[in-house]
Amino acid sequence: MDKDQIGIKTPEYVSIQFQLAGLGSRIAAQLLDQLILTSFNLVVIIILFVLLGRDASFSGLENEVNSIILGAAIIIVFIANWGYFVFMEYFFGGKTIGKRVLGIRVIQENGHSLTLLSSFIRNFLRIIDQLPASYLLGMLMIFFHSKHKRIGDLAAGTIVVHERKAKSNRKLSLIEKEIHKRGISKNDLPVEPLTLRSIRAQDWDLIRTYSSRLWQLPASEREEITRKVAEVVFPKFGWETTGKSMAELEGTLLALYVKLRDEWEYES
Repeated sequence: MDKDQIGIKTPEYVSIQFQLAGLGSRIAAQLLDQLILTSFNLVVIIILFVLLGRDASFSGLENEVNSIILGAAIIIVFIANWGYFVFMEYFFGGKTIGKRVLGIRVIQENGHSLTLLSSFIRNFLRIIDQLPASYLLGMLMIFFHSKHKRIGDLAAGTIVVHERKAKSNRKLSLIEKEIHKRGISKNDLPVEPLTLRSIRAQDWDLIRTYSSRLWQLPASEREEITRKVAEVVFPKFGWETTGKSMAELEGTLLALYVKLRDEWEYES
């Protein structure tokens, strides 16, 4: 629906269109994440019972060891339940496992990737969003807020959006035909999630513009522009441009385009 569309102009003057994630998809993602955490908690509890119930006659030393085991289990469960969302959202592009399955993600309201501080704030405030029970306050906020924000989103300056969905019935563009012809996929370029966070909107705009216009350039300009773009982008990943052929530079930039496309292109 139109009311769920939001256009954002980033600080780099790049216009991006987003489709906001509504209450239904966010509840479904939360339920799936909660199921994962509940399963983890049950495994920890079972292991705890096995360790504590291995001998019914405890000596003083065994009681001390059991107290340490119990304390460690409580700490592990606490860190897992509160750190899961912060860790997953920050290191995996704003997506927990539940969000990934539902095709939604968290981003900054300015269109940038989620920062560690924003992820910590929005998830720490789950304490308030959970009130009075079963995320009632958070659900009401998402339902009534114009941008489907809960209190954690308001404080952290974040929004939850749908991922881009490919349209299978449309014709392939020139770049998509060339990528298909070369057999390039996002798996051709192993890049750590944390490294991808060095990419900003202006970098993505440069890579997208280069990739879409590459085939329109004369051969004399194509080589020069490819090397210039590579010299701007490669240092962000610690890659060298020296000693690379034009085919290698082009292939790497196109593979990077494919890898970043799912992160930066959204359904409009």
